[in-house]
Amino acid sequence: MNGLMMDVPLTITSIMQHAEKVNGDVEIVSVTGDNPRHRYTYRDAFRRTRQLANAIAGWGLASGDRIATLAWNDYRHFETYYASACSGYVCHTINPRLFPEQVAYIINHAEDQYVFLDPDFLPLVEGVAAECPGVKGWVILTTEERMPQTSLPNAICYESLVASGGETFVWPQLDENAACALCYTSGTTGNPKGVLYSHRSTMLHAYATMMPDALGLSSRDVVLPIVPMFHVNAWGNPYACPMAGAKIVFPGSKMGDGATLAALINEEGVTLSAGVPTVWLGLLAHLKQSGERVESLQRIIVGGAACPLSVMEDFDRYGVESRVGWGMTEMSPLGSVNASTASREEVGEEKFAKLRLKAGRPIFGVEMKIVDDEGGEQPWDGVAFGSLKVRGPWVCSSYFKLDGSDAHAEEGWFETGDVATIDPDGYMAITDRTKDVIKSGGEWISSIDVENVATDHPKVAEAAVIGHFHPKWSERPLLVVVRNADGEDLTAEEMLAWFDGKIAKWWTPEAVEFVEELPHTATGKLQKVALREKFKDYAFPQ
Repeated sequence: MNGLMMDVPLTITSIMQHAEKVNGDVEIVSVTGDNPRHRYTYRDAFRRTRQLANAIAGWGLASGDRIATLAWNDYRHFETYYASACSGYVCHTINPRLFPEQVAYIINHAEDQYVFLDPDFLPLVEGVAAECPGVKGWVILTTEERMPQTSLPNAICYESLVASGGETFVWPQLDENAACALCYTSGTTGNPKGVLYSHRSTMLHAYATMMPDALGLSSRDVVLPIVPMFHVNAWGNPYACPMAGAKIVFPGSKMGDGATLAALINEEGVTLSAGVPTVWLGLLAHLKQSGERVESLQRIIVGGAACPLSVMEDFDRYGVESRVGWGMTEMSPLGSVNASTASREEVGEEKFAKLRLKAGRPIFGVEMKIVDDEGGEQPWDGVAFGSLKVRGPWVCSSYFKLDGSDAHAEEGWFETGDVATIDPDGYMAITDRTKDVIKSGGEWISSIDVENVATDHPKVAEAAVIGHFHPKWSERPLLVVVRNADGEDLTAEEMLAWFDGKIAKWWTPEAVEFVEELPHTATGKLQKVALREKFKDYAFPQ
Protein backbone atom coordinates (compact mmCIF):
# COMPACT_ATOMS: atom_id res chain seq x y z
CA MET A 1 0.00 0.00 0.00
CA ASN A 2 1.36 3.40 -0.98
CA GLY A 3 1.08 6.54 1.09
CA LEU A 4 -1.44 9.18 0.08
CA MET A 5 1.01 12.00 -0.60
CA MET A 6 1.17 14.40 -3.52
CA ASP A 7 3.63 13.47 -6.24
CA VAL A 8 5.39 16.80 -6.70
CA PRO A 9 8.67 16.52 -8.64
CA LEU A 10 11.89 17.69 -7.00
CA THR A 11 13.19 20.26 -9.49
CA ILE A 12 15.40 23.29 -9.01
CA THR A 13 12.61 25.33 -10.62
CA SER A 14 10.92 25.10 -7.23
CA ILE A 15 13.98 26.65 -5.54
CA MET A 16 13.71 29.64 -7.86
CA GLN A 17 9.97 30.04 -7.34
CA HIS A 18 10.23 29.66 -3.57
CA ALA A 19 13.10 32.15 -3.29
CA GLU A 20 11.28 34.76 -5.34
CA LYS A 21 8.06 34.49 -3.32
CA VAL A 22 9.44 33.96 0.18
CA ASN A 23 12.93 35.47 0.07
CA GLY A 24 12.45 38.01 -2.69
CA ASP A 25 14.00 40.95 -0.81
CA VAL A 26 17.20 39.10 0.13
CA GLU A 27 20.28 40.52 -1.56
CA ILE A 28 22.75 39.09 -4.04
CA VAL A 29 25.98 41.13 -4.15
CA SER A 30 28.57 40.60 -6.89
CA VAL A 31 32.04 41.80 -7.82
CA THR A 32 32.15 42.00 -11.62
CA GLY A 33 34.46 43.43 -14.24
CA ASP A 34 32.04 46.28 -14.93
CA ASN A 35 30.86 46.93 -11.35
CA PRO A 36 32.94 46.55 -8.17
CA ARG A 37 29.78 45.99 -6.11
CA HIS A 38 26.67 45.06 -8.06
CA ARG A 39 23.67 44.71 -5.79
CA TYR A 40 20.14 43.42 -6.34
CA THR A 41 17.62 40.98 -4.86
CA TYR A 42 16.44 37.43 -5.53
CA ARG A 43 13.28 38.99 -6.97
CA ASP A 44 15.38 41.01 -9.43
CA ALA A 45 17.50 37.98 -10.25
CA PHE A 46 14.63 35.70 -11.15
CA ARG A 47 12.81 38.39 -13.11
CA ARG A 48 15.93 38.69 -15.27
CA THR A 49 16.16 34.89 -15.35
CA ARG A 50 12.72 34.77 -16.94
CA GLN A 51 13.81 37.36 -19.49
CA LEU A 52 16.88 35.27 -20.29
CA ALA A 53 14.76 32.12 -20.59
CA ASN A 54 12.48 33.88 -23.09
CA ALA A 55 15.49 34.94 -25.15
CA ILE A 56 16.98 31.45 -25.10
CA ALA A 57 13.64 29.97 -26.13
CA GLY A 58 14.09 31.64 -29.51
CA TRP A 59 17.18 29.59 -30.25
CA GLY A 60 15.16 26.45 -31.04
CA LEU A 61 17.04 24.14 -28.71
CA ALA A 62 15.77 20.70 -27.79
CA SER A 63 15.20 19.45 -24.27
CA GLY A 64 18.48 18.23 -22.80
CA ASP A 65 20.69 20.33 -25.08
CA ARG A 66 23.78 21.70 -23.36
CA ILE A 67 24.45 25.37 -22.69
CA ALA A 68 27.97 25.97 -21.42
CA THR A 69 29.48 28.61 -19.15
CA LEU A 70 33.04 29.86 -18.68
CA ALA A 71 32.48 32.40 -15.95
CA TRP A 72 33.32 33.69 -12.48
CA ASN A 73 31.03 33.67 -9.46
CA ASP A 74 28.63 36.54 -10.10
CA TYR A 75 24.97 37.37 -10.68
CA ARG A 76 25.01 36.83 -14.46
CA HIS A 77 26.43 33.34 -14.03
CA PHE A 78 23.75 32.70 -11.37
CA GLU A 79 21.00 33.76 -13.80
CA THR A 80 22.41 31.47 -16.49
CA TYR A 81 22.37 28.50 -14.09
CA TYR A 82 18.62 28.77 -13.60
CA ALA A 83 17.50 30.02 -17.02
CA SER A 84 19.15 27.11 -18.80
CA ALA A 85 18.36 24.26 -16.39
CA CYS A 86 14.79 25.30 -15.58
CA SER A 87 14.03 25.65 -19.29
CA GLY A 88 14.82 21.94 -19.71
CA TYR A 89 18.39 22.35 -20.95
CA VAL A 90 21.62 21.35 -19.20
CA CYS A 91 23.89 23.98 -17.69
CA HIS A 92 27.43 22.82 -18.45
CA THR A 93 30.01 24.64 -16.34
CA ILE A 94 33.56 24.56 -17.76
CA ASN A 95 36.70 25.09 -15.69
CA PRO A 96 38.74 27.82 -17.46
CA ARG A 97 41.87 26.68 -15.61
CA LEU A 98 42.06 23.60 -17.79
CA PHE A 99 44.49 23.46 -20.69
CA PRO A 100 42.93 24.87 -23.92
CA GLU A 101 43.00 21.46 -25.59
CA GLN A 102 40.93 20.07 -22.70
CA VAL A 103 38.46 22.96 -22.93
CA ALA A 104 37.97 22.26 -26.64
CA TYR A 105 37.59 18.54 -25.97
CA ILE A 106 34.97 19.18 -23.27
CA ILE A 107 32.93 21.56 -25.43
CA ASN A 108 32.89 19.06 -28.28
CA HIS A 109 32.25 16.01 -26.14
CA ALA A 110 29.33 17.73 -24.40
CA GLU A 111 28.05 18.99 -27.77
CA ASP A 112 27.52 22.46 -26.31
CA GLN A 113 25.14 24.54 -28.41
CA TYR A 114 25.94 27.96 -26.89
CA VAL A 115 28.71 29.13 -24.58
CA PHE A 116 28.31 31.96 -22.03
CA LEU A 117 31.68 33.47 -21.15
CA ASP A 118 33.17 36.21 -19.02
CA PRO A 119 35.25 38.75 -21.01
CA ASP A 120 38.31 37.64 -19.01
CA PHE A 121 38.20 34.30 -20.82
CA LEU A 122 37.87 35.75 -24.31
CA PRO A 123 41.52 35.00 -25.31
CA LEU A 124 41.09 31.38 -24.21
CA VAL A 125 37.85 30.96 -26.14
CA GLU A 126 39.11 32.72 -29.26
CA GLY A 127 41.99 30.25 -29.28
CA VAL A 128 39.74 27.18 -29.31
CA ALA A 129 36.61 28.42 -31.14
CA ALA A 130 37.77 27.12 -34.53
CA GLU A 131 38.05 23.63 -33.01
CA CYS A 132 34.44 23.78 -31.74
CA PRO A 133 32.30 23.87 -34.91
CA GLY A 134 29.17 22.71 -33.08
CA VAL A 135 28.85 25.91 -31.04
CA LYS A 136 26.17 28.13 -32.56
CA GLY A 137 26.88 31.27 -30.55
CA TRP A 138 29.11 32.81 -27.91
CA VAL A 139 27.39 34.97 -25.29
CA ILE A 140 29.71 37.48 -23.63
CA LEU A 141 28.68 38.35 -20.07
CA THR A 142 28.79 42.13 -20.27
CA THR A 143 26.92 45.24 -21.41
CA GLU A 144 26.67 46.63 -24.94
CA GLU A 145 28.93 49.53 -23.92
CA ARG A 146 31.66 47.17 -22.73
CA MET A 147 31.25 44.58 -25.50
CA PRO A 148 34.82 43.74 -26.62
CA GLN A 149 36.08 43.39 -30.14
CA THR A 150 36.31 39.70 -30.91
CA SER A 151 36.97 37.23 -33.69
CA LEU A 152 34.29 34.88 -32.35
CA PRO A 153 31.54 34.03 -34.83
CA ASN A 154 28.05 35.02 -33.68
CA ALA A 155 29.19 36.86 -30.55
CA ILE A 156 26.17 37.95 -28.49
CA CYS A 157 26.01 40.60 -25.76
CA TYR A 158 24.50 39.14 -22.59
CA GLU A 159 22.70 42.28 -21.42
CA SER A 160 21.19 42.83 -24.85
CA LEU A 161 20.06 39.22 -24.85
CA VAL A 162 18.35 39.62 -21.45
CA ALA A 163 16.72 42.89 -22.51
CA SER A 164 15.20 41.21 -25.56
CA GLY A 165 13.16 38.78 -23.43
CA GLY A 166 9.80 39.45 -21.80
CA GLU A 167 9.40 39.26 -18.02
CA THR A 168 6.65 36.61 -18.12
CA PHE A 169 7.70 33.02 -18.74
CA VAL A 170 5.88 29.74 -18.16
CA TRP A 171 8.44 27.25 -16.92
CA PRO A 172 8.03 23.75 -18.37
CA GLN A 173 6.98 20.86 -16.15
CA LEU A 174 10.15 18.80 -15.81
CA ASP A 175 10.75 15.25 -14.67
CA GLU A 176 12.81 15.30 -11.47
CA ASN A 177 15.20 12.78 -13.02
CA ALA A 178 15.87 15.04 -15.99
CA ALA A 179 19.44 16.32 -16.28
CA CYS A 180 20.04 19.89 -15.11
CA ALA A 181 23.81 20.33 -14.90
CA LEU A 182 27.02 18.87 -16.27
CA CYS A 183 30.54 19.13 -14.89
CA TYR A 184 33.69 17.41 -16.13
CA THR A 185 36.48 16.01 -14.00
CA SER A 186 39.96 17.38 -14.50
CA GLY A 187 41.06 14.47 -16.66
CA THR A 188 43.85 13.14 -14.46
CA THR A 189 43.78 9.81 -16.28
CA GLY A 190 42.88 10.17 -19.94
CA ASN A 191 40.32 12.66 -21.13
CA PRO A 192 38.07 14.54 -18.70
CA LYS A 193 34.89 12.64 -17.79
CA GLY A 194 31.44 14.22 -17.56
CA VAL A 195 29.23 13.97 -14.50
CA LEU A 196 25.57 14.62 -15.33
CA TYR A 197 23.45 15.82 -12.40
CA SER A 198 19.67 15.53 -12.23
CA HIS A 199 17.15 17.96 -10.74
CA ARG A 200 16.39 15.38 -8.06
CA SER A 201 20.01 14.77 -7.10
CA THR A 202 20.72 18.50 -7.00
CA MET A 203 17.69 19.20 -4.79
CA LEU A 204 18.57 16.43 -2.33
CA HIS A 205 22.19 17.56 -2.23
CA ALA A 206 21.09 21.12 -1.49
CA TYR A 207 18.88 19.90 1.37
CA ALA A 208 21.79 17.90 2.81
CA THR A 209 24.30 20.75 2.68
CA MET A 210 21.95 22.92 4.76
CA MET A 211 21.91 20.52 7.73
CA PRO A 212 23.44 21.81 11.00
CA ASP A 213 26.42 19.44 10.92
CA ALA A 214 27.10 20.21 7.26
CA LEU A 215 27.10 23.90 6.26
CA GLY A 216 24.39 24.74 8.79
CA LEU A 217 22.80 27.17 6.36
CA SER A 218 19.83 29.39 7.27
CA SER A 219 18.12 32.65 6.32
CA ARG A 220 20.26 34.40 8.95
CA ASP A 221 23.43 33.66 7.01
CA VAL A 222 25.37 35.80 4.58
CA VAL A 223 27.33 33.42 2.35
CA LEU A 224 30.52 34.13 0.42
CA PRO A 225 31.01 31.24 -2.06
CA ILE A 226 34.70 31.45 -2.95
CA VAL A 227 34.73 27.96 -4.44
CA PRO A 228 34.07 28.58 -8.15
CA MET A 229 30.69 28.09 -9.78
CA PHE A 230 32.63 26.31 -12.55
CA HIS A 231 33.87 23.78 -9.96
CA VAL A 232 31.08 21.34 -9.00
CA ASN A 233 28.43 24.08 -8.88
CA ALA A 234 30.24 25.99 -6.11
CA TRP A 235 29.61 23.01 -3.80
CA GLY A 236 25.84 23.51 -4.24
CA ASN A 237 25.72 27.05 -2.82
CA PRO A 238 23.82 28.56 -5.78
CA TYR A 239 20.97 26.16 -4.94
CA ALA A 240 21.13 25.96 -1.13
CA CYS A 241 21.39 29.72 -0.54
CA PRO A 242 18.13 30.71 -2.31
CA MET A 243 16.46 27.64 -0.81
CA ALA A 244 17.39 28.84 2.69
CA GLY A 245 16.96 32.52 1.94
CA ALA A 246 20.59 33.37 2.67
CA LYS A 247 22.18 36.50 1.27
CA ILE A 248 24.88 35.70 -1.31
CA VAL A 249 28.08 37.67 -1.83
CA PHE A 250 29.81 36.65 -5.06
CA PRO A 251 33.55 37.58 -5.27
CA GLY A 252 33.84 37.41 -9.07
CA SER A 253 37.44 37.23 -10.26
CA LYS A 254 38.68 38.42 -6.85
CA MET A 255 38.24 35.02 -5.21
CA GLY A 256 41.97 34.79 -4.53
CA ASP A 257 42.51 38.37 -3.35
CA GLY A 258 42.80 38.53 0.44
CA ALA A 259 42.11 42.27 0.68
CA THR A 260 38.92 42.03 -1.41
CA LEU A 261 37.70 39.02 0.55
CA ALA A 262 38.26 40.80 3.86
CA ALA A 263 36.42 43.87 2.58
CA LEU A 264 33.48 41.78 1.38
CA ILE A 265 33.29 39.91 4.68
CA ASN A 266 33.36 43.06 6.78
CA GLU A 267 31.22 45.33 4.62
CA GLU A 268 28.55 42.76 3.77
CA GLY A 269 28.47 40.96 7.15
CA VAL A 270 29.50 37.55 5.79
CA THR A 271 28.87 34.73 8.30
CA LEU A 272 29.80 31.68 6.21
CA SER A 273 32.27 31.08 3.41
CA ALA A 274 33.56 28.08 1.47
CA GLY A 275 36.79 27.58 -0.44
CA VAL A 276 40.04 25.65 -0.89
CA PRO A 277 42.98 26.06 1.55
CA THR A 278 44.86 28.37 -0.80
CA VAL A 279 42.27 31.16 -0.53
CA TRP A 280 42.28 30.91 3.26
CA LEU A 281 46.06 31.25 3.31
CA GLY A 282 45.70 34.42 1.23
CA LEU A 283 43.01 35.85 3.52
CA LEU A 284 45.00 35.04 6.66
CA ALA A 285 48.13 36.63 5.20
CA HIS A 286 46.18 39.83 4.53
CA LEU A 287 44.64 39.86 8.01
CA LYS A 288 48.02 39.41 9.66
CA GLN A 289 49.63 42.11 7.54
CA SER A 290 46.81 44.63 7.84
CA GLY A 291 45.73 43.97 11.41
CA GLU A 292 42.12 43.70 10.26
CA ARG A 293 39.55 41.40 11.87
CA VAL A 294 36.59 39.51 10.39
CA GLU A 295 34.13 39.88 13.24
CA SER A 296 31.00 38.74 11.36
CA LEU A 297 32.57 35.54 10.01
CA GLN A 298 31.42 32.54 12.05
CA ARG A 299 32.56 29.49 10.08
CA ILE A 300 34.38 28.45 6.94
CA ILE A 301 34.13 25.23 4.95
CA VAL A 302 37.53 24.03 3.72
CA GLY A 303 37.62 21.48 0.91
CA GLY A 304 39.28 20.59 -2.36
CA ALA A 305 42.57 19.65 -0.68
CA ALA A 306 43.89 18.75 2.76
CA CYS A 307 43.69 21.68 5.15
CA PRO A 308 46.85 22.41 7.18
CA LEU A 309 46.25 22.44 10.93
CA SER A 310 47.94 25.85 11.08
CA VAL A 311 45.13 27.35 8.97
CA MET A 312 42.47 26.08 11.36
CA GLU A 313 44.41 27.25 14.41
CA ASP A 314 44.93 30.70 12.86
CA PHE A 315 41.19 31.01 12.27
CA ASP A 316 40.59 29.93 15.88
CA ARG A 317 42.38 33.12 16.93
CA TYR A 318 39.91 35.15 14.88
CA GLY A 319 36.96 33.34 16.45
CA VAL A 320 36.12 31.48 13.22
CA GLU A 321 35.18 27.79 13.19
CA SER A 322 36.86 25.73 10.45
CA ARG A 323 35.02 22.73 9.05
CA VAL A 324 36.84 20.35 6.74
CA GLY A 325 34.66 18.97 3.95
CA TRP A 326 35.37 16.14 1.54
CA GLY A 327 33.73 15.16 -1.72
CA MET A 328 34.19 14.79 -5.45
CA THR A 329 32.76 16.02 -8.73
CA GLU A 330 31.09 12.62 -8.98
CA MET A 331 29.35 13.28 -5.63
CA SER A 332 27.79 16.67 -6.41
CA PRO A 333 30.26 17.09 -4.43
CA LEU A 334 29.62 16.79 -0.68
CA GLY A 335 30.35 13.48 1.02
CA SER A 336 31.50 14.28 4.54
CA VAL A 337 31.97 17.26 6.85
CA ASN A 338 34.05 17.52 9.99
CA ALA A 339 31.82 19.50 12.32
CA SER A 340 33.54 17.96 15.31
CA THR A 341 31.21 16.99 18.12
CA ALA A 342 34.15 16.83 20.53
CA SER A 343 35.74 19.82 22.22
CA ARG A 344 39.27 20.62 23.28
CA GLU A 345 38.21 20.40 26.91
CA GLU A 346 36.82 16.88 26.50
CA VAL A 347 39.58 15.21 24.51
CA GLY A 348 42.64 17.39 25.00
CA GLU A 349 44.55 19.60 22.59
CA GLU A 350 46.57 16.89 20.84
CA LYS A 351 43.67 14.52 20.20
CA PHE A 352 41.45 17.39 19.13
CA ALA A 353 44.06 18.52 16.58
CA LYS A 354 44.24 15.02 15.09
CA LEU A 355 40.47 14.69 15.00
CA ARG A 356 39.81 17.97 13.20
CA LEU A 357 42.25 17.06 10.42
CA LYS A 358 40.03 14.14 9.37
CA ALA A 359 37.62 14.46 6.46
CA GLY A 360 34.68 14.12 8.81
CA ARG A 361 31.61 11.96 9.05
CA PRO A 362 29.41 11.10 6.06
CA ILE A 363 26.38 13.34 5.81
CA PHE A 364 23.01 11.63 5.65
CA GLY A 365 22.46 10.47 2.07
CA VAL A 366 26.02 9.26 1.54
CA GLU A 367 26.92 5.69 2.46
CA MET A 368 30.61 4.75 2.70
CA LYS A 369 32.68 1.62 2.95
CA ILE A 370 36.36 0.73 2.73
CA VAL A 371 37.44 -2.48 1.01
CA ASP A 372 40.68 -4.43 0.63
CA ASP A 373 42.22 -5.54 -2.66
CA GLU A 374 39.85 -8.52 -2.82
CA GLY A 375 36.77 -6.34 -2.22
CA GLY A 376 36.35 -7.44 1.40
CA GLU A 377 34.78 -4.76 3.58
CA GLN A 378 37.07 -3.43 6.31
CA PRO A 379 36.02 -2.52 9.86
CA TRP A 380 35.43 1.02 11.08
CA ASP A 381 38.15 0.87 13.73
CA GLY A 382 40.31 3.79 12.65
CA VAL A 383 43.19 1.39 11.90
CA ALA A 384 42.16 -0.76 8.94
CA PHE A 385 42.39 1.03 5.62
CA GLY A 386 41.13 0.32 2.14
CA SER A 387 39.75 1.74 -1.06
CA LEU A 388 36.95 4.15 -0.28
CA LYS A 389 33.62 3.49 -2.02
CA VAL A 390 30.43 5.53 -1.78
CA ARG A 391 26.82 5.46 -2.89
CA GLY A 392 23.81 7.70 -2.55
CA PRO A 393 21.16 9.69 -4.44
CA TRP A 394 23.62 12.40 -5.51
CA VAL A 395 26.49 10.06 -6.46
CA CYS A 396 26.97 9.42 -10.18
CA SER A 397 25.97 5.99 -11.48
CA SER A 398 28.01 6.32 -14.69
CA TYR A 399 29.86 8.95 -16.70
CA PHE A 400 28.29 10.98 -19.49
CA LYS A 401 28.63 9.27 -22.88
CA LEU A 402 31.03 6.70 -21.47
CA ASP A 403 30.17 3.02 -21.35
CA GLY A 404 31.61 1.51 -18.22
CA SER A 405 34.46 2.62 -15.98
CA ASP A 406 36.68 1.09 -13.33
CA ALA A 407 35.10 3.44 -10.83
CA HIS A 408 31.73 1.70 -11.31
CA ALA A 409 33.04 -1.86 -11.44
CA GLU A 410 31.00 -2.88 -8.39
CA GLU A 411 27.33 -2.37 -9.15
CA GLY A 412 25.70 0.24 -6.98
CA TRP A 413 28.98 1.68 -5.68
CA PHE A 414 31.41 4.36 -6.84
CA GLU A 415 35.15 3.83 -6.36
CA THR A 416 36.53 7.22 -5.25
CA GLY A 417 40.20 6.49 -5.94
CA ASP A 418 41.09 7.36 -2.34
CA VAL A 419 42.46 5.11 0.37
CA ALA A 420 40.91 5.80 3.76
CA THR A 421 40.28 4.74 7.32
CA ILE A 422 37.02 5.21 9.24
CA ASP A 423 36.97 5.25 13.04
CA PRO A 424 34.20 3.87 15.28
CA ASP A 425 32.56 7.30 15.48
CA GLY A 426 32.33 7.50 11.68
CA TYR A 427 35.18 9.96 11.11
CA MET A 428 36.80 9.21 7.76
CA ALA A 429 40.43 10.08 7.03
CA ILE A 430 42.07 9.98 3.59
CA THR A 431 45.45 8.27 3.90
CA ASP A 432 46.56 8.00 0.29
CA ARG A 433 45.37 7.97 -3.32
CA THR A 434 45.05 4.88 -5.42
CA LYS A 435 46.12 6.84 -8.48
CA ASP A 436 49.18 9.04 -8.61
CA VAL A 437 47.52 12.39 -9.02
CA ILE A 438 48.46 15.65 -7.34
CA LYS A 439 46.02 18.18 -5.89
CA SER A 440 47.36 21.72 -5.91
CA GLY A 441 45.17 24.54 -4.62
CA GLY A 442 42.12 22.31 -4.93
CA GLU A 443 42.78 21.40 -8.57
CA TRP A 444 44.03 18.06 -9.87
CA ILE A 445 47.32 17.71 -11.74
CA SER A 446 48.06 14.57 -13.72
CA SER A 447 51.50 13.24 -12.82
CA ILE A 448 51.41 10.99 -15.88
CA ASP A 449 50.85 13.87 -18.30
CA VAL A 450 53.68 15.88 -16.73
CA GLU A 451 55.98 12.85 -16.82
CA ASN A 452 55.21 12.27 -20.49
CA VAL A 453 56.25 15.80 -21.38
CA ALA A 454 59.39 15.53 -19.25
CA THR A 455 60.55 12.32 -20.89
CA ASP A 456 60.15 13.92 -24.32
CA HIS A 457 63.15 16.10 -23.48
CA PRO A 458 66.16 14.90 -25.50
CA LYS A 459 68.40 14.87 -22.41
CA VAL A 460 66.05 12.90 -20.15
CA ALA A 461 66.22 9.13 -19.73
CA GLU A 462 63.43 8.77 -17.18
CA ALA A 463 61.25 11.03 -15.03
CA ALA A 464 58.74 10.77 -12.23
CA VAL A 465 56.43 13.32 -10.64
CA ILE A 466 55.21 13.13 -7.07
CA GLY A 467 53.03 15.43 -5.03
CA HIS A 468 54.86 17.07 -2.15
CA PHE A 469 53.70 19.36 0.64
CA HIS A 470 53.66 23.06 -0.17
CA PRO A 471 52.81 25.69 2.50
CA LYS A 472 50.57 27.72 0.17
CA TRP A 473 49.11 25.25 -2.37
CA SER A 474 48.86 22.18 -0.08
CA GLU A 475 50.65 20.14 -2.74
CA ARG A 476 52.88 20.94 -5.67
CA PRO A 477 54.53 18.60 -8.19
CA LEU A 478 58.17 17.66 -7.62
CA LEU A 479 59.89 16.38 -10.75
CA VAL A 480 62.58 13.74 -10.29
CA VAL A 481 64.77 13.22 -13.35
CA VAL A 482 67.36 10.73 -14.54
CA ARG A 483 69.59 12.34 -17.16
CA ASN A 484 70.59 10.32 -20.23
CA ALA A 485 74.10 10.02 -21.64
CA ASP A 486 73.78 13.32 -23.50
CA GLY A 487 72.26 15.17 -20.57
CA GLU A 488 75.08 15.76 -18.13
CA ASP A 489 74.71 19.52 -18.55
CA LEU A 490 70.89 19.54 -18.12
CA THR A 491 69.91 22.09 -15.47
CA ALA A 492 66.71 22.51 -13.46
CA GLU A 493 66.05 25.84 -15.21
CA GLU A 494 66.31 24.26 -18.66
CA MET A 495 64.10 21.39 -17.60
CA LEU A 496 61.34 23.64 -16.24
CA ALA A 497 61.47 25.87 -19.34
CA TRP A 498 60.78 22.74 -21.42
CA PHE A 499 57.19 22.67 -20.13
CA ASP A 500 56.28 26.13 -21.47
CA GLY A 501 53.32 25.82 -23.84
CA LYS A 502 53.16 22.04 -23.47
CA ILE A 503 51.02 21.82 -20.34
CA ALA A 504 48.91 24.20 -18.30
CA LYS A 505 51.30 26.63 -16.61
CA TRP A 506 50.13 25.79 -13.10
CA TRP A 507 50.91 22.11 -13.82
CA THR A 508 54.60 22.96 -14.26
CA PRO A 509 56.64 21.32 -11.48
CA GLU A 510 57.65 23.49 -8.56
CA ALA A 511 61.18 22.11 -8.59
CA VAL A 512 63.45 19.50 -10.20
CA GLU A 513 65.77 17.05 -8.50
CA PHE A 514 68.25 14.87 -10.41
CA VAL A 515 69.00 11.27 -9.38
CA GLU A 516 71.08 8.43 -10.76
CA GLU A 517 68.12 6.03 -10.95
CA LEU A 518 64.45 5.72 -9.99
CA PRO A 519 63.11 2.89 -7.81
CA HIS A 520 61.25 0.13 -9.64
CA THR A 521 59.46 -3.09 -8.76
CA ALA A 522 60.61 -6.48 -10.04
CA THR A 523 58.20 -6.12 -12.95
CA GLY A 524 59.56 -2.69 -13.87
CA LYS A 525 56.79 -0.52 -12.38
CA LEU A 526 57.89 2.74 -10.85
CA GLN A 527 57.70 2.71 -7.03
CA LYS A 528 56.33 6.10 -6.17
CA VAL A 529 55.86 5.07 -2.55
CA ALA A 530 59.64 4.63 -2.28
CA LEU A 531 60.17 7.92 -4.08
CA ARG A 532 57.89 9.75 -1.65
CA GLU A 533 59.78 8.20 1.25
CA LYS A 534 63.09 9.34 -0.23
CA PHE A 535 61.88 12.95 -0.49
CA LYS A 536 59.69 13.06 2.64
CA ASP A 537 61.92 15.70 4.28
CA TYR A 538 62.39 17.73 1.11
CA ALA A 539 61.59 21.46 1.18
CA PHE A 540 60.83 23.40 -1.99
CA PRO A 541 63.23 26.31 -2.67
CA GLN A 542 61.81 29.64 -1.54
